[in-house]
Amino acid sequence: MSAPESSAPKAVFFLGATGGCGFATLRRCIEAGYACVALCRVPYKLTDKLSPKEREAVRIDEGNADDGDAVRRCLAHPSRPGAMVDYVISSIGNEPSLQGMRNADSDVCRKGMDVLLQTIQALRADGVAGRPRIVGISSTGLSSFARDLPLLMVPLYKVVLAIPHCDKKAMEDLMIASGEDWTVIRASGLTNGRATAGGSKVRAGMEIPQEKKVETEAIGYTISREDVGRWIFEKIVQEDQARAWVQRVATITH
Repeated sequence: MSAPESSAPKAVFFLGATGGCGFATLRRCIEAGYACVALCRVPYKLTDKLSPKEREAVRIDEGNADDGDAVRRCLAHPSRPGAMVDYVISSIGNEPSLQGMRNADSDVCRKGMDVLLQTIQALRADGVAGRPRIVGISSTGLSSFARDLPLLMVPLYKVVLAIPHCDKKAMEDLMIASGEDWTVIRASGLTNGRATAGGSKVRAGMEIPQEKKVETEAIGYTISREDVGRWIFEKIVQEDQARAWVQRVATITH
């Protein structure tokens, strides 16, 4: 007999947790005692960053985000048979560079989200219970309703980031149209700095795409990956009032 839902720890499935914002979120979920599952194309890129104790606390499956069978395995709740995980954190994507995207998959975010959403629907059709909260990490510069980055950054985003941004926008569109409980995280320029004390420097704006409006603005140049991970953990995964961000876009910056 499975444990009652209230006694089971939160279960979080990570796509793209080998570095950056996803890894920063993963470590906080591990520290909180949540059941963590990570799907990694190259598992050692994650295991090499974890302590022995942390490695014991996360199940790492080898596979790609566009592999439906692998995603299906990872969506299964570790301690509630017949149920899906509580959260899915997707931070997959390509590292932008001045050399462009010649050796990268320019459609990776869209494909990964498409497979995830289709797999969730297929599991429900098979009688598996659950409505995972889906968090997709995106970028500023993609709003259709207001400028969400400084004017000086607009040319850079339109030229250097054009291809990865098309992919991120396609991912967002799938999430918004899905009817699932989703939150898009549009982070400003990512840096490798430490998390600020108490997240005190992080500002968050809210967009409601279904109503074609920006509720609050937050325009800035950069934010650390650590602060992005901390914000996702504290405001989406951990916080009791996280429903405030369901089917909303969060623009976060320093």
